Amino acid sequence: MSWETVIGLEVHVQLSTNTKIFSSASTEFGNEQNSQANEIDLALPGTLPVLNKAALEYAIMFGLAIDAEINNESVFERKNYFYPDLPKGYQTTQLEKPIVGKGSVPITLSDGIIKNIGIHHAHLEEDAGKSLHSESHRDGYSLVDLNRAGTPLIEIVSEPDMRSAAEAVAFAKKLHSIVTAIGICDGDMSQGSMRFDVNISVRPAGFSEFGTRTETKNLNSFKFMEDAINLEVNRQIRVLEDGGKIMQETRLYNGVTKKSQSMRSKEEANDYRYFPCPDLLPVHVSKEFINNLRKDLPELPENKKNRYKEQYGLSEYDANGLTENFLFAKFFEDSMQLFNKPKLLANWILGDVSSKLNQANITLKESLISPKHLVELLKRIEDKTISNKIAKEVFEEIFEGKGNADSIIKEKGLSQISDAKFLEELVSKVISDNPNMVEDYIKTDEGKRKKKLGGFMGQVMQKSKGQANPQQASELLIKHLNDIID
Repeated sequence: MSWETVIGLEVHVQLSTNTKIFSSASTEFGNEQNSQANEIDLALPGTLPVLNKAALEYAIMFGLAIDAEINNESVFERKNYFYPDLPKGYQTTQLEKPIVGKGSVPITLSDGIIKNIGIHHAHLEEDAGKSLHSESHRDGYSLVDLNRAGTPLIEIVSEPDMRSAAEAVAFAKKLHSIVTAIGICDGDMSQGSMRFDVNISVRPAGFSEFGTRTETKNLNSFKFMEDAINLEVNRQIRVLEDGGKIMQETRLYNGVTKKSQSMRSKEEANDYRYFPCPDLLPVHVSKEFINNLRKDLPELPENKKNRYKEQYGLSEYDANGLTENFLFAKFFEDSMQLFNKPKLLANWILGDVSSKLNQANITLKESLISPKHLVELLKRIEDKTISNKIAKEVFEEIFEGKGNADSIIKEKGLSQISDAKFLEELVSKVISDNPNMVEDYIKTDEGKRKKKLGGFMGQVMQKSKGQANPQQASELLIKHLNDIID
């Protein structure tokens, strides 16, 4: 049987405010456990919450960025449940009247087709604390850090419009690019700034009715989300084809073991006993307030992508790669101020820079590489001080913080060799040492001889330790080999 996958996402985005959503406690990451939870975050008797205006503005900015409905009135409600890292015993959130209504986010599929993913709504709420579980099952204890309790979130709820893990990842990346571009979230998923809950079901191809869904919670990387979705889809199909039934449940995915497990069943909807928060008045926003935020909205990734294509002549692939990561876009634009070579810069940023960041598992913000470093290196390629091959070796040193291009080239003696006499002697030796290659070159049709030069060039570069000027060496090889033919 052929199966169709149905996916919807609930995305928790931590807002980059200095203080929490209802208190003056700091939201700074990495401080000593339980040092940033005050009496309001803990809902101690006699305390009253006050809405953080910046959190409200950030939520509206997101709605404007996706051209969604902005509700002039929104209401905060209490969602009651008991969990160790929720000290109040309830979460202040929005349900019936969220700040952001329906909208949509376009994604580009692998075949170039644009697909719109519906947004059901996005609401403001406070984050819970964090439970830290002991590694040993024998100990069996958990610790609670409440520093995160009260951190402002928007929860973005999509429609079930995605049909594959690839579409879900493309949608998640697009959301990440939007919230970082407009400056409402730092996007650091390793610190929990963006987390994904994935609702997954399968149904026979051609059916319109949805299958029973499961929810996999708290995924904090695009890779984990992709793997978790594929694993769960295969599990559901296997269960159904074996004659079983899918149980509605919440699941957890372990990115290290690449395994998932059931966390709790959800056979019936949980009774959270929602009711309007008695401590917070309904929020009213005027059209003027919304329009002022609209005017100040930064350039959006989609607009930036189109501008890169038109202004710099970049391909869809390059423009999309640069703009789906706010830090990459800024790095590119800062580099362009120093070196007006858009295609060359795009190639290096999306190639060598991105590759090294992935290997080191860090972001551009955490790396030692700067636009000035990269531009200095590329200028040494342009003026033929070094070859492209040597440049990659120099880049490794720059990335590790061992200096700039000029100092590394000088210290290691990596300057490209353009001395005509040296190259003449080197090319002559390579040709004399390889009579079989020469004979093969002579026998090859003239139109196909260019490919045969690769073997000779490889030896030239090897003997010169990659420092021979490749253009000069290639010209000399052709000249010497043609002289032999004549």
